[in-house]
Amino acid sequence: MIESILGFAAFLALAFLRVPLSIAMGLVGFIGFAIQVNLNASLAMVGQVVYETGLAYTLSVIPLFILMGNLIVQSKLAEEIYRAAYAFIGHRPGGLAMSTIVACGGFGSICGSALATTATFCKIAAPSMTKFNYQPHLIAGTIATGGTLGILIPPSLILVLYGIMTDENIGRLFVAGIVPGILAVLFLCGAVLFIVTRNPAAGPKGNRENWDTRLRSLRRIWAVIVLFVVILGGIYAGVFTATEGAGIGAFGALLFAIFLGNLTFRELVDVLVQTATATAVLFMILIGALIFANFVNLTTMPRDLVSFIQAANMPAGVVVLMICAIYILLGTAMEELSMIALTVPLFYPIVTEVGYSGIWFGVAVVIVCQIGLTTPPIGINIFVVKSMMDGLSIRDAFRGTWPFNAALVLLLLLLIAVPDIATFLVQYMR
Repeated sequence: MIESILGFAAFLALAFLRVPLSIAMGLVGFIGFAIQVNLNASLAMVGQVVYETGLAYTLSVIPLFILMGNLIVQSKLAEEIYRAAYAFIGHRPGGLAMSTIVACGGFGSICGSALATTATFCKIAAPSMTKFNYQPHLIAGTIATGGTLGILIPPSLILVLYGIMTDENIGRLFVAGIVPGILAVLFLCGAVLFIVTRNPAAGPKGNRENWDTRLRSLRRIWAVIVLFVVILGGIYAGVFTATEGAGIGAFGALLFAIFLGNLTFRELVDVLVQTATATAVLFMILIGALIFANFVNLTTMPRDLVSFIQAANMPAGVVVLMICAIYILLGTAMEELSMIALTVPLFYPIVTEVGYSGIWFGVAVVIVCQIGLTTPPIGINIFVVKSMMDGLSIRDAFRGTWPFNAALVLLLLLLIAVPDIATFLVQYMR
């Protein structure tokens, strides 16, 4: 137990010294393993982790979904999704903000990245909301929090990473994220309604579109609907695995980008380079986390924590609330990928021991990560918005997120109280 605590302390010290988190985790894990066993065993362990991670077939899902998301961004389909959402609800108070959230949810269903979703809608939605005199704090909060839907609505890179680290079925995790993802969209739209009810000037009405325009806007997003239905429908029906679905999705996104005329050879090269870079970063984090997890598993910490929970005889809901509180606290200082890679090996056995499903826990962890992405002092989504919106103060940026984070906390509490929200669709998978 003491060895693990010292290991975590060493990791945090390196993180505060701005050592890349993947290197910090790997270095502490390597040294800790060497102290626990010996240097040769630690070197062999590192070599094995790197070799097995690099050659693992299931991990090919990561670059394929990243590639699909990058091709979709390049295809400019996000703009069509936003236009469709605006055509239906843009004329209501706060309608542009709600359109942005709905569009972020739709784009998240084919992207899987919070940062990509946020950056994309900064370009698309912020100018429209500014034109209609939306207040800066509502614009920032809407885009930053709506962008987090990219990691909840499947396909989600966070759920992929979680599935790999816990051996949970990635396809089942994707299906489990569907209903919570829809609820997240509704809860965030509710936060917009709360804001404009208190302050109507924060989100004035947009223009009302006729039904002909609305129907035409739906016809423009057929590619998004096709990709979503084919990928998740195929996984749900057992036609193909999540890895095969990622390959089909990437190929489909490539065809759509070419068909829509939004992809030159130079842009294709840029997309491939971006995909390779993002994949390398994710693999570095995963390898570092696995090395660190091997060290922690050598110590008695996982068993001691489970034993402590059993001895304390605490209700399962209280245990999960404590773990979620720890995640929210960590989320204020760490980005989500490193946080999951560091903590899931520790908390996953505890949650399953008290009776919660590992599939359910994956969804709950993603919602907590959503909150962390827009919570100070890190709140990386907020800084993405701040960097892309001229004249936005950091005060307005963070001020705009609290009603949306409150909505996500309510969603998390609902998920803890009614776990079947995340798991009932999974029961019908083949």
